[in-house]
Amino acid sequence: MGVKKGRVDLIVESLEHPLRLDVYAAGHSDLISRSTLSDADTTIRLNGKASKKSKLVREGDHITILFSEMFFGGIEGEDIPLKVLYEDEDLLAINKEQGMVVHPANGNMEHTLVNALVHRYGKQFYEELQDEDADEEDADLSSPAVRPGIVHRLDKDTSGVMVVARNRISHRLLSAQFKDRTTKKIYIALAKGVFKQKQGIIEKHLKRDPKDRKKFTTCADTEGRYAKTEYQVLRQYRGFALLRITLHTGRTHQIRVHLSKDGHPIIGDPIYGNTEGETLMLHALLLELDSPSKGRRLRFIAAMPERFRSYIRSTHPLSSSGARSQSYPTARDRG
Repeated sequence: MGVKKGRVDLIVESLEHPLRLDVYAAGHSDLISRSTLSDADTTIRLNGKASKKSKLVREGDHITILFSEMFFGGIEGEDIPLKVLYEDEDLLAINKEQGMVVHPANGNMEHTLVNALVHRYGKQFYEELQDEDADEEDADLSSPAVRPGIVHRLDKDTSGVMVVARNRISHRLLSAQFKDRTTKKIYIALAKGVFKQKQGIIEKHLKRDPKDRKKFTTCADTEGRYAKTEYQVLRQYRGFALLRITLHTGRTHQIRVHLSKDGHPIIGDPIYGNTEGETLMLHALLLELDSPSKGRRLRFIAAMPERFRSYIRSTHPLSSSGARSQSYPTARDRG
């Protein structure tokens, strides 16, 4: 275990209205997250004076943040089978299985995707990328030393398409696409309840739940970070629906929080719903992005997993004939 020390200096740009210091800093620097701003050993100064993270900032203010983060080194490779969708010299696209943790963390240093990547590509892969900064738009990841190649992530119990950078250049270019929201991300989910409309858009800001740091919750527009989720009901069953979800922003737990707050928690969600012995029914179906070097758009698809089909069959055995369910047309993917 080690400590990474860092410093962030920001000059507040023009604002439509005053913002909290932590909201502005997290939204304008890739080096620090709002959770780090809450650490006891993080020092925050506003215009040269000690400040609280909740202080409102205005145009022209100077923010200085001194912080430290724990990280883990010496990651060992493990021969863990991966479901490869595509691979070239720039990137690897996989269908991540449910239950696989993306990167090591305290108390969980083995059997992660990063362990599998170090085995697949060798120590030079680890050393090549460990000095890079990589974050999805809102990914609260630890030091790059524990996440070589990781440019975005999926929760442990979310399956589906995930890409990994194989070199520094592609790492930087892929990370930028997630941050700039030029990727296309589509999920499918089984969500509880009967939907009154076959499609909708949820736009609610998100922040960490002050009562439980492992959870996120919706909040006022002056707090948290903007998040947009678009959904379409593909088929309505009795008591739940199959959804096609387009993710316009990449906030942690975004889909799970938005649907839960909208009255439709995802089946099997142990944090924002009631599992009732079920497993999480959320799957990254499609990811589309630009190749770092080939000058063309790449599209990766991971078909609906068997756990979705098994759940539907077990709860609605007549659904294949159209009984007990209502079908909606599926929108075609665009370009």
